[in-house]
Order: sequence, then C-alpha cells, then structure tokens
Amino acid sequence: MTTPATRSPDEPMQPPAAHPGSTAARLIDQHLLTRRITVALSLAVIGAIHILDLPGKFAETPYLAFAYIGIIIAAAVLIERVLVVGSRIDFLGAAALSAAVIVGFVINRTVGMPMAMGDIGNWLEPLGLLSLVVEFFAIWQALVAALVYHRRAR
Repeated sequence: MTTPATRSPDEPMQPPAAHPGSTAARLIDQHLLTRRITVALSLAVIGAIHILDLPGKFAETPYLAFAYIGIIIAAAVLIERVLVVGSRIDFLGAAALSAAVIVGFVINRTVGMPMAMGDIGNWLEPLGLLSLVVEFFAIWQALVAALVYHRRAR
C-alpha cells in the first residue's frame, strides 16, 4: 500500500489502512463508484449536446465550433480518467470543465461573443437549458465525489 508521500498524483488513495475490508470502507467505495458513473454519464451528455450543436456553430461562428470541439475532447478524456483512475483531481477537472461551459453560456447570453451576438437574451433555447442542467448536475456530483475522496484519504 502506498503512502501519501510515495504515491503519484494519478494513483487513487487506498481505503483507510486500519480496515480496508470494513463495511465503512466498502460503503465509501460503492458511493465513489456511483459518483464516478454519474459524473462520467454527465460528461457524456455534455459532449453529446455539443456534438448536436456543432454543425450550426461551424456555419455561424467557426471559432466557437473549435471551442465546442475542445469541450467534446476534454469531456471524453475526463470520462476515461474518471472511470479508469478516478482520482480527486479527475473529479475536480470534471467540475472545472462543466463550470467553464456554464461561464461561456452565460457570457454568450448576456454580453455576447465576437461575431455571435444573436444569442443575447436567448435563455430558453431547449438545448442550452438541457446543457445548463446537466453541467450543474455534473459540478454537484463531481464536487461531492472529490469531497468523499478527500475524506476517504484522511
């Protein structure tokens, strides 16, 4: 078993050393597994929403289409990281990506972006609303997972 001083940042911490097979440790691991799956599914939906909106972005505002591609790639990488490694930093990365997408959405709907002023005030677009709901959910799930992970590591 590795200690905090000898483990790499990507290596998941082990359950509490006193009783790794205890009921409490198993419950924490089950809780984290549920959060990992939930965060991964949320990231997949975020990626899918941006894939659906991508053709229109290439036609309207190509630079935003490339930002969408960045979101899609980042979501795919984070899905893999959350499911395979599942470290605290992976959960924080998922929360950060979701928060960044929300910030971009709010900027686009309030002051607009260069060559993209048509969406100012368009808060009720169905795909945009779905995206916001999923992104807030992803932030919530990822931050709770990071907190549980942090508590488990102590």
